[in-house]
Amino acid sequence: MTYEEVLEWMFAQIPMYQRQGKAAYKADLSTTKDLDAYLDHPHRHFRSIHVGGTNGKGSVSNMLASILQEAGYTTGLYTSPHLKDFRERIRVNGQLIGKDFVMDFIQRHSSYFQQHRPSFFELTVAMAFEYFRHRKVDVAVVEVGLGGRLDSTNIIDPDLSVITNISLDHTQFLGDTVEEIAREKAGIIKAGKPLVIGEYDERTAHVFKDKARLLDIPICFADQEYKIEDQDNDGKKACYRIHRHHQPVYEQLCTDLLGSYQSKNLLTSLAAVDWLRETGYTIEPESIYQGLGRVSLNTGFAGRWFVLQEKPTVVCDTGHNEAGLSMNISRVMKMGGANLHFVLGFVNDKRLDSILKLFPSHGRYYFTRADIPRALDEQELAMLAASFGLQGKAYASPHQALEAARTNAAEKDIIYVGGSTFLVSELI
Repeated sequence: MTYEEVLEWMFAQIPMYQRQGKAAYKADLSTTKDLDAYLDHPHRHFRSIHVGGTNGKGSVSNMLASILQEAGYTTGLYTSPHLKDFRERIRVNGQLIGKDFVMDFIQRHSSYFQQHRPSFFELTVAMAFEYFRHRKVDVAVVEVGLGGRLDSTNIIDPDLSVITNISLDHTQFLGDTVEEIAREKAGIIKAGKPLVIGEYDERTAHVFKDKARLLDIPICFADQEYKIEDQDNDGKKACYRIHRHHQPVYEQLCTDLLGSYQSKNLLTSLAAVDWLRETGYTIEPESIYQGLGRVSLNTGFAGRWFVLQEKPTVVCDTGHNEAGLSMNISRVMKMGGANLHFVLGFVNDKRLDSILKLFPSHGRYYFTRADIPRALDEQELAMLAASFGLQGKAYASPHQALEAARTNAAEKDIIYVGGSTFLVSELI
């Protein structure tokens, strides 16, 4: 089989949540554990850091991986979903997993896969851990896929657990309240290992404090430790002056990840680094400065506040839930464009009432759908959006929608593309 044939088999034969939704979700870890045992527990051969949460976990994972690379560690990075290339999910020191390894892994274990039918995510996690063992990584930064307690990544015993924040998302699996979702995400917390929570929320803080108390582990809320005193953004990098307990610690800390929400992810990463040092990692301040300044270069991270063009400005972002989109819309509104254009698409299992009400009625809308079975029909989206006062037209493909927006936009206008990771992936 060629690499393309292997990918086609994976996408066609194995249930994939990102494409199929609920049909591919498994509410237990039995298949994951069986597959891990079959492969002789590859995750036991490297140290790890586990990163979960509702928003920002991908950004924090990439920030930490970049810092660790700069500190001299051979660093594995597992994230999901991918944007353009399946291999984006599995990297070592920023380099994509080799096509030969992907082909060999699938072909060598094809009989087992056909007999036991792991999901796409279960198989991909196993492939990542086997690759990290093969490459003899020092440490792997592992992003949780969905939830935490029952996520396939939750077989690792990490040096540190990080939970960025909690908001409503994937409620059909994780619960209808932030407290219920917090309990699911708290499932990655391990005995004897410190815990960093990115954002303090009085509705969920007790969930994490109770779990930490039960396991007798230290807990830290990053935004209670660190505060941003000043910031500057020149469109290419964002720089911050940061205090810890009212004392300056970083006078000019810059990152190449733009978007106002990245400031929260940066603070979470700094708190995580503090605890990694406590557990024996050697990370000098220079590695923090360089790592945060070169995240995209070091890890290949993309899709977060990604500027496709200027005049008119076209920006896309993979934020897809209420909390993430709220921050993005707020930033778009502050950019000062003459007119706002929104190219939007969503998946069909997303609760959109609380999301569509965030968008301004004076914007011009272009409704579309990504090329996946799970995408919401563009005509249905247009009708639902109209009930919230959002007027626009439906387009059969993201490229048609974006081209229409570009045609209608003047030089000083702003075009925002988002709502779905898969919509963004087709356009960047």
